[in-house]
Amino acid sequence: MSAAPLVTVDAATRPPRTTHGPCAYTETPDEPAARPVPLPPDPRRTPSRGSVRVTLATNHGPIGLTLDRAAAPCTVQSFLHLVRKRFYDRTPCHRLTAYPTLSVLQCGDPSGTGEGGPGYRYRDELPTDLPPAPTDPTGERRVYARGVLAMANAGPDTNGSQFFLVYANSALRPHYTIFGEVDGAGLAALDRIAAGGVAPTAEDPAPVDGAPALPVTIRKAVRWHHH
Repeated sequence: MSAAPLVTVDAATRPPRTTHGPCAYTETPDEPAARPVPLPPDPRRTPSRGSVRVTLATNHGPIGLTLDRAAAPCTVQSFLHLVRKRFYDRTPCHRLTAYPTLSVLQCGDPSGTGEGGPGYRYRDELPTDLPPAPTDPTGERRVYARGVLAMANAGPDTNGSQFFLVYANSALRPHYTIFGEVDGAGLAALDRIAAGGVAPTAEDPAPVDGAPALPVTIRKAVRWHHH
């Protein structure tokens, strides 16, 4: 008798793995990690109280973040996991916007392309109490205030590793999870970066959205533990 053929299951055919806790972090095989990292821990009870401090040590000085577990427990848990795994170390902040209604610095993609992530996604934890944006006659947009730390996404429930720092009040639909805020030193650093403007290109000599003219690198992301 001939031996049965060996069946191999490649990553494309097996269903993506999902963690079993309430956050249900789910692999994205079609969007592999820009830098290898395991799925985050997902305990039965997600920590949902208190705040955690993280500093992004950048080439423009420290950007201090206070993460709010109550506002977005699954997001904070994932972010701290990526900090612990050094996913954000030596990564660029690839996008600066300078619209009157959108003023943010976007970071968190090790590939620097705006396409990269951690190889998993998870659900939104959207804010419900933001004031309406006075500049929006439709009433759909809300104020993401100066100092807000929020997740970037590619549509509903597609959070990964990319996040944005708001350096001037911005008007956005409330489709982006807010999970913390930037400290005073961080805002001063953001102001310096924003003052440099967006890097001009051959197609657009005066862009308002693109790579920052003053390149920004997160040298290291560090969590502070309370003693």
